[in-house]
Amino acid sequence: MAQDQTLPELWLLSDARNDAGLERALAALPRGSGFVFRHYHLEPQARRKRFAELAAAARKHGHRVILSDSPVKARQWGADGIYGHAGRMPTDDTLLKLVTAHDWKEIVAADRAMADGIFLSPVFATRSHAHAKPLGSVRFRMLARKAKAPVIALGGMTRAKAKRLDWPRWGAIDGLSE
Repeated sequence: MAQDQTLPELWLLSDARNDAGLERALAALPRGSGFVFRHYHLEPQARRKRFAELAAAARKHGHRVILSDSPVKARQWGADGIYGHAGRMPTDDTLLKLVTAHDWKEIVAADRAMADGIFLSPVFATRSHAHAKPLGSVRFRMLARKAKAPVIALGGMTRAKAKRLDWPRWGAIDGLSE
């Protein structure tokens, strides 16, 4: 793993639709959770400012802060890691590398990129991928068990669905901020 800490079990991802409640949601997460800052909707200067605000709020509660952007920008902004496609991952191990995957081919790519964690989605129906066919519990488990890196369930996740899925790591946008 890129850093000396273990990979958090619970992850909050940012989005335009949950922005107003992110400080509250970060405070409600268990200490040592993870936060992925995406905020693709903002212009560069506003995005940088909002990252700084939310990173400070996350770190106040001992959370890991991950940036969805380039490795260079993640280092410049002081993020703990990077989030995105396997092809965007740095070859060094100074940043925590969290890779997105939706199928077996992308899991293989994540493993080749030496990902520290894989966000596998969508497990259930979700507004983020409204037209994507959900993996469902059985297919999610089948794919996740083949991955070398720890898998984080994403897509339509809520506390109730996470309990039903009985998977150790999961993340959400709406499910942790409403």
